[in-house]
Amino acid sequence: MSIYALKGRFQDLLRPGVRGLYRVGITANTVTVLAAVVSLLVAAAVWRWAPARPLLYLTLPLWMLLRMALNAVDGMLAREFGQQSRLGAYLNELCDIIADAALYLSLLSLPGVNPTALWALTWIAAVCEYAGVLGVMVGASRRYDGPMGKSDRAFVIGLIGVLLAPGWIDGAIVGWIAWAAAALCVLTGWRRVRQGLAEIG
Repeated sequence: MSIYALKGRFQDLLRPGVRGLYRVGITANTVTVLAAVVSLLVAAAVWRWAPARPLLYLTLPLWMLLRMALNAVDGMLAREFGQQSRLGAYLNELCDIIADAALYLSLLSLPGVNPTALWALTWIAAVCEYAGVLGVMVGASRRYDGPMGKSDRAFVIGLIGVLLAPGWIDGAIVGWIAWAAAALCVLTGWRRVRQGLAEIG
């Protein structure tokens, strides 16, 4: 089970707003690039200032929620309003991986955190997404299987931000959470390969 399974209901809530964006000329690729740029800015702000101002960690859950909405919006603009393109496919995958990496690594400045755990999560998450993309290359669909897909990782990082802001957890605990998420990413990558192969028989 993955948070990704809730995507359909989430999109229904966003659809009226997506129509409005289309009417004013906003494109899917614009939304994709904007989300990546803001992710980099949020990550830089958290890395630089959050250790001294812990309430800034709350920008992580707030931005993760908004970013999930923007990710849904760009996909809906592409599919439902004829904006699908080869460039869009590249931007969608590359911007997500770059933004994810920046947001995970923004926690490197947290005192007491294990940097190896954060780097492991970042690299394994990227490989996990690559395993999903490879489904298309072998004739299957783009795989989004869980249990630790992009939306699930966003939830984990957002939850970390919520817990760090009031000081309920410290860097050591964040490191252990990152290790656990990385382990689940390994399982997720394996499931995506297995399900992709099963899909094509």
